[in-house]
Parts: sequence; C-alpha cells; structure tokens
Amino acid sequence: MAENRADKAVEVLRLGGTDGRNPRLHAAAPRCPVSLMWRYYRYILPDVRRQLAHWRRRAERIPDPELRRQAVASLSDKRFHCEGGAVYAAVNLDRRHVLIPLIVAFQTISDYLDNLCDRSSSLDGDDFRLLHRSMLDAVDPDAVPAADYYALHPEKDDGGYLRDLTAACRRAVGLLPSYAAVKPHVIRLVGLYADLQVYKHLPPDVRETALLEWWRRHRDDHPELLWQEFAAAAGSTLGVFMLFAAAADGSLADGEASRIVEAYFPYLCAEHILLDYLVDQQEDLEGGDLNFCDYYDDARHAAERIRLMADEAVRRAERLGEPKFHRMIVQGLLALYLSDPKAGRQPPVRKARRILMRGSPLMRLFFWANSLVVRTIP
Repeated sequence: MAENRADKAVEVLRLGGTDGRNPRLHAAAPRCPVSLMWRYYRYILPDVRRQLAHWRRRAERIPDPELRRQAVASLSDKRFHCEGGAVYAAVNLDRRHVLIPLIVAFQTISDYLDNLCDRSSSLDGDDFRLLHRSMLDAVDPDAVPAADYYALHPEKDDGGYLRDLTAACRRAVGLLPSYAAVKPHVIRLVGLYADLQVYKHLPPDVRETALLEWWRRHRDDHPELLWQEFAAAAGSTLGVFMLFAAAADGSLADGEASRIVEAYFPYLCAEHILLDYLVDQQEDLEGGDLNFCDYYDDARHAAERIRLMADEAVRRAERLGEPKFHRMIVQGLLALYLSDPKAGRQPPVRKARRILMRGSPLMRLFFWANSLVVRTIP
C-alpha cells in the first residue's frame, strides 16, 4: 500500500525529475527540489519502509517486555527520523543499498536509546554512557564492541537487538569506499551526541549543571552560541549522515570531510534539533523532559535564533561541493518541522512558526507540501 501511494507521488513529480536510468545522475546529488523528491518517493521511501519493517519484526521478538515496548515505540513514533535522515541517500543512489540500511540502523539505535533513557527507571549516567557506547561501536568497525551494553541497566535481555543494530552499521560502513577519510569526524560527532544523551538524562536537579559544565569545555570553540544551541547541535545525526553519504564516493576530495563538518556543525545541526524541540515543547513539559527551547526568552527569541542558525547554515553550505543540495536540506527542515500538526496546537509555537515562515521562498513551500504528502503515506 505504501509503495502504491509512493508511486502515485512519483508520477506527480516525474516532470523535471531524473528517469532513474542514468548512472551519472545516480552518483550525483540532486540539484533541484523536484529531482530530490522524485528520488525520495521512487527509491528512498520504499526502501526505508522495508528496513523499518525488518527492524520492527526484530524488535517484536525482544524477550524483555519493557525493552520490547520501547523498541517498538521508537520505530512507530519516531519513524520520520529515519524517513527524513535517509534523504542523504539521494546524494548517491548507486550506493543506496548501503546508505539506507546504515542510516536506518544508526537512527534506530539513536531513537531506541533515547526512549530507554527518557522513560527508564535508571538515572545513572554510567548506565547511559554504556548504552551509548553501542553508537560509537557502530561507526568504528576497528573497535572491539562492549561485552554487554546493558550491564548497568535495570532491564537486560533484548535478545541481541541492540547488538544486531550495531553490527549492521559496522558492516555497512565497511562497504563505504572513503570511510577512512570521514571516520575521525564521525567518531567525534557521535561522541558529542553520546555526551549530550548522558547529561540531559541525568536527574532534573543535576542535569542542567552537568550540561553547563560540558558547555564550558567547548565554549571557546563556539563563542557565538548559547549553551542550549551547542547542546542542540550535538543532538543531531545529520552531520553523521552527510559524512556517510560523502564516504560513498570513492574519490572523495581532500578536505571535503572537514568542510562538511564545518558546514553542518553547529549551525545546520542546531537548526535541526531546535526545530524538533520547538514542536515538542508541550509534550516535553507533560513528560518532565528537558527542552532547549524553554531557555529562550519567548517564542520570538526562539524563532530569531533558529532563523540565525538556518541562515548561517546556508552561507556555509556554499563552501561544499553540492551547495544546492544542502540549501534544500536547510529549507526542508523548516518545512518538515513547522508543518507538523503538533506545531499548530501550541500557541507559542504557532507564533514562532509565523515568524519563521514569513517570506518563505518557493523551495520551502514546496517541501512543506511534500511533508504533508509524506505524512499521509501509511
């Protein structure tokens, strides 16, 4: 059913898109919104759905009921993270058979562990650190994986689910011809992600202190940011996904990996997570979860800072090999999150949305419409 709906969307977008048979086009990043979405509907979304179905079947066999519940919930409630992240496979369709399973498996680890840490009876930073060791093991095929990621966790028997996800990532990165060139940058970004997950899931009376202390260790590198913006940037996996996509190119240019990191971290990554937190404010309030947008003065202040992140991300994207693709990512993020139904149900978020959408270029409106379409595909 999902593939039939996707095929209909493909037909709508076929005018101006690639015909899917030209190898040169497959190995180059799309340069306009129509060609990007044609690739997305025709190739990427169906493959992502197949990968998600595979991991859901695997999650449903987890012996421990709590671990099973959190794994299945992460795949159901956060599937759009995988669906959105897999857009980076459009950079090199010839390698999508590696990139899509890699992105889906890695993002599934992220979403599963976020659920475990958010809703766990544990408040132990060492427990969270060990769980997130799986993400570092996932991107370093030369590392010896930890013996037991659940050694400090109350629930332990996942039937090998987390280890299988990690192994899938390790196999996939081993198939990327230029992975050695991006690996140090990937490990650094994943390390920052793990740090954030540890500190933000500590008990409420100590987590902010821990986050501020962590920020002080990095502040000199990014003095233009507020502490919550650095934390938000660390919480994004998009920089990692772009490095995966770049590594799929066997002739990756010297210095390109460093330029990707400079373009993505902190600005594009911060835009991504701040938008995510913006639309989740009410949900996080009800769940007692930390939300970085709560640290702005008001909705206008949040919108202005998110716009600053987006504008700087666009400026830095000009230094990359395919600037048009990265500009589409910046506009697509705004469209994806601000079109979320949750945004319309929260008055402060509606105000921020009006500010951010004012004067939107056609590209952003195009992605807004497509975000609504994607949400209708079961």
